[in-house]
This record gives sequence, structure tokens and C-alpha cells, in this order.
Amino acid sequence: MDNKREKVVVKTSIISILSNIVLAGFKAAVGFLANSIAIVSDAVNNLSDALSSIITIIGTKLAGKAPDKKHPYGYGRIEYMTSLIVSAIVLYAGVTALIESIKKIIHPEDVDYSTVTLVIIIVGIIVKFILGLYVKKKGKEVNSDSLVASGSDAFNDAILSISVLASAIIYLIFNISLEAYVGVLLSIFIIKAGIELIKESVDNMLGIRIESELAKNIKKDVVKENDVRGAFDLVLNNYGPDKYLGSIHIEVPDTLSVAEVDKISRNITKNIMNKYGVILHTIGIYSVNTKDEKIIEIQKDIHNIVFSHKGILQMHGFYLDEQDKTISFDIIIDFSIKDREEVYKSIYDEIQEKYKDYKLNITLDVDISD
Repeated sequence: MDNKREKVVVKTSIISILSNIVLAGFKAAVGFLANSIAIVSDAVNNLSDALSSIITIIGTKLAGKAPDKKHPYGYGRIEYMTSLIVSAIVLYAGVTALIESIKKIIHPEDVDYSTVTLVIIIVGIIVKFILGLYVKKKGKEVNSDSLVASGSDAFNDAILSISVLASAIIYLIFNISLEAYVGVLLSIFIIKAGIELIKESVDNMLGIRIESELAKNIKKDVVKENDVRGAFDLVLNNYGPDKYLGSIHIEVPDTLSVAEVDKISRNITKNIMNKYGVILHTIGIYSVNTKDEKIIEIQKDIHNIVFSHKGILQMHGFYLDEQDKTISFDIIIDFSIKDREEVYKSIYDEIQEKYKDYKLNITLDVDISD
């Protein structure tokens, strides 16, 4: 799968490089001949797209390296680093174009549009639309953020080129030069795209919340396993596109043997890997009281106490050990609650006051997945 993905990314990027170099060459020549900063800015944008595709190829090749002793999880995250470099190039191209456009506004110069100019711009628009559709489609097929970003960028380029065409037509019909102002508009769009791409790349490197649908589906499939009462604390670490390693906690009855729990754990690992390509390398176990009705009633009472407080998202992993006189469970408090520690302390004190004979082990968990 990795080799196939790499081939698709490289092939698509090469097509994008060749297309953008040809477009950049024609637009630059026409832009200089027509003395149009808007067309030259468009050419610079195409050239930055070609450079971005080259970096995408390099990143994909490096990310495809096999894991080794120093990097046992592989090199997949290199793609996020190259995406950041691409984003910086896009931002630089936008800032450079903006500076040149402002200079043209301050010191205006005559432009000289021709039929050839208009034809080149129109061809560029058509090519960019087709290229955008193709690159974005391939990016989604192989889950490549770089390709999806390149495809979206191509669409934006086509739309911006329409504004260049419009300014040329207005000049030819009304003899009003708007091309420097269109150059500013182009630059602002390019800068905005660069900033958004940087933000996305940084988010991926920092680590972001698991996609809601993926998290819910994994938990739903985990609880389908016999004797699993609940699935919680799903943690997935992303080591590159489609490379997830993680852990999860499950609740099982306290009547099960170690062998039975081991079988459940192995089945879950295998099923989730086969269906989602996600490796759950750790499955934590919460034992659920099932034999003592009194304990079950205490659990219900504590559940009510916990959820009487504002911001409680979840309570799980409840277990009462009558021999050691301990009550253990986890709670999750919404990030929107400013002082989560204060809520935790209030819950702890209220339960401890009511169940003085027991030692409390309440873990303040983090809302890491839906």
C-alpha cells in the first residue's frame, strides 16, 4: 500500500510540476512584454506551485523510508515537515507579489495587453481547473495532505487568474488599468492560503484531536466484542498519513479469567487493524463489579453525584474493592470548564463525605477523543 501511495504522489506531483513550469514560463514572458504585474505575480505563483510539488516528492520519498532502531515508528511525519516548507514558500510568494503590486500602485506604468495575452490567461485558467480536479482527487485517494493542498491551490489560482483576465478585458474596453490592484488581490489570497497551510501543518506536527467519526466507529466496533461493556480513553498517535498507533481502555466483567481477557484483547487488536489499519498496541482493562448488588447500587449513586456537577462528559472504569475498601473510577471534564481541578475537588469531597469508610482513587482524565 505504501509503495502504491508513493507512486501516485510522485506521478501526480510530476504532472503538476510540468504543468506549472510551462504555465509560469508563458505567463512570465507575456507579463513582462505587457508590463503587467498581475500576470507576472500569477507566473510567480505557478512557479512556487512547481517548487512545492518538488518538495512534496522529496518529502514522500523520505517519509517512505523503512523504520529503523532510531526511528521505530518510521519517517511518516516528514510529510508534515515538507508541508510546512511548502506553506512557507506559498506565503513568501504572496508577500513578494504584494510588495511588487504596491510599488505599481505608487508608481503606475502603462500596460500593453494583446490577443496572445488573453489567450495565455484563458489557457492557464482551463489548465489550472483541470489540474486542480486531478491533483485533489488523487490526494484524497491516497490521503496525502500535500496533494490535497496543491489541488485546492490550483483551484484558487484558476479563480484568481479569472480576475487577471477581467482586469485585462476592462483595460481593453474602458482603458482603465486595474492590474496593480488585481495584483494586490492575488497577493492577499496567496498569503491567506499560505497562512492556512502553515496552521494545518503545525497542527499535524503538534497532534490534533482524533477525527470524531473514526474515534466513534472504533469504539463502536470494540464494544461489539463479547463481554466488553464499554470502550474509553482511545488514544491514537499519528506517525504520518494513515499510520496510527494507539491504546484504549475496555470494561469487562470481574468474573472473567485472565485467559478470557487475553482472548478479547487479541481479537480487538486484530479486528481494528484489519478494518481501520490502526494498531492498538495497548488495551487497558477496567474490571466491572457484577456479583454484588450493594456495590452496583453504590455505583449508581456515585454516578448521580458526579453528573450533578457542571461540565462532566464521562465517568468510567468504576470498581469497588470491598476487601481493600477502595473505590476507583475516572471522570472527564469538558475543556470549556475553566477550573477543572476545582470541579474535581468538589466531586471528590462530596463522595468522600458520603462514603467515609472507603479510600477514593478518582482520576481526572482528559477529553482526548469522542
